[in-house]
Amino acid sequence: MADFVLNCNMLLAIVFLLVGFVFLVKGADIFVEGSSSIAKKFHVPSIIIGLTIVAMGTSLPEAAVSVTASLANRNTLAVSNVVGSNIFNLMVVIGMCAVLTPVAVQKSTLKKDFPFSVFCAVLLLVLGLIGPMQLGHVDGAIFLVLFALFIFSMIRSALQANREGKKAESEEIESVEEMKIMSLPKSLIFIVLGAAGIIVGGDVVVNSASNIATRLGMSQTLVGLTIVSIGTSLPELVTSVVAARKNEVDMALGNAIGSNIFNILMVLGIAGAISPMAFLTENIIDIVVLLVFSVIVWIFAWTKEKLNRREGIGMLLLYAIYVVYICMR
Repeated sequence: MADFVLNCNMLLAIVFLLVGFVFLVKGADIFVEGSSSIAKKFHVPSIIIGLTIVAMGTSLPEAAVSVTASLANRNTLAVSNVVGSNIFNLMVVIGMCAVLTPVAVQKSTLKKDFPFSVFCAVLLLVLGLIGPMQLGHVDGAIFLVLFALFIFSMIRSALQANREGKKAESEEIESVEEMKIMSLPKSLIFIVLGAAGIIVGGDVVVNSASNIATRLGMSQTLVGLTIVSIGTSLPELVTSVVAARKNEVDMALGNAIGSNIFNILMVLGIAGAISPMAFLTENIIDIVVLLVFSVIVWIFAWTKEKLNRREGIGMLLLYAIYVVYICMR
């Protein structure tokens, strides 16, 4: 099957890519639903389920693509997929929300999450450069340790807020509270089907994207930064736009920044721990772009503690300029 997807004609490769995205997204949704249901059945608090299983679920498509690419020795796709997804989340998902309605910014996002996301990007750049020019097993382990500490810190802060009578603000926690508990056999079936969908989807996306890259004369890095990263981030874009139309984007920026932290620490941590990934000159430039964009959005967010329409349009224009640049280089 893999050989067929790698060698089929252009039209079929595009169809397989779309099918792969569907498998990835639906697989992640089903896996999260089954896992969360089992956790609720064993009386795990909604806060912990939301900040672990559900929050990680949004990064499962990126994880599947990066791990599959790493295992298939097409690992330039692994790093570019994560960096491209992070840039898209930050500039397009949040930019689109800001165009539709002002995006409020929480103080915790400005003071803790933003600086930590910048630190993660800087760490990725440093580890890639001293590799030499690769992310290896040790780098993956460093990311995973930091990821565990980040999760622990999030849970501790949320539990402390609950003890003080405050509501821990997170869309993930809210979604868990609304979730119905399924029977144990049904939950297990959901987990197995979800995991299968993620594995198959990741494999199909990587192979079809490689096929398209070869036929169009595009580099794996360019495909990862554009087609694959946008495809794996589309669910976040759709969800955020729907929320913006309902004026429910209070947590949008915080969730996008959290997703970007998960992508670097969890996705590249797992991929690097499994198989070393090449780190190209293009990756260095793209991570620097991510850092510059992060600082720009951070500055926008500090002004009046919200992102307005003008700033949203500016973010979308910056992303458009970046896409033109990566297509031309």
